[in-house]
Amino acid sequence: MLEIDRCCLVVVDIQGKLAQLMADKETLFQNARILIQAANILEIPILWCQQAPQALGPTVPQIAELLSGVEPIDKASFSCAGHEPFNIKLESLARKQVLLCGIETHVCIYQTVMDLLRRDFDVTVVADAVSSRTAENKQIALARLAAEGAAVACTEMILFELLKTAEHPQFKPIARLVK
Repeated sequence: MLEIDRCCLVVVDIQGKLAQLMADKETLFQNARILIQAANILEIPILWCQQAPQALGPTVPQIAELLSGVEPIDKASFSCAGHEPFNIKLESLARKQVLLCGIETHVCIYQTVMDLLRRDFDVTVVADAVSSRTAENKQIALARLAAEGAAVACTEMILFELLKTAEHPQFKPIARLVK
């Protein structure tokens, strides 16, 4: 089970024209926004990665606007964990549960998850907050990630798993995110 004080959120490469090509991009953007807002409410640390922003462009405005105060980690490797500045920041958090949202499921999300699993992180891919250019590529990646030991969940499932109870002090603001 996910624990607020043991997890972090990694937002991966929701950038430029590529983000606009994603299958069901509106759901991707909406759920990534919900996860970021929930992380802020629950004081869960966020790591924000961008793949070669000079080539792909910046993070889309509707996501970037929620990440003020978070320094983006620009990378060239497909895996976030293939980039040492990311690893240093992740290790400094001292959290072993990692939630991932972003693009593309079959490339950067897949490779990041595999690297984190090899390093004994407990990784959850938020299935309705990741995407690929084709729905088929996304589904193939999610199936393979689940077979490799990653948890696969949905945004609302994650939120209520973190809260555990309707008596949690942040229940109302979190519940409003999905109402």
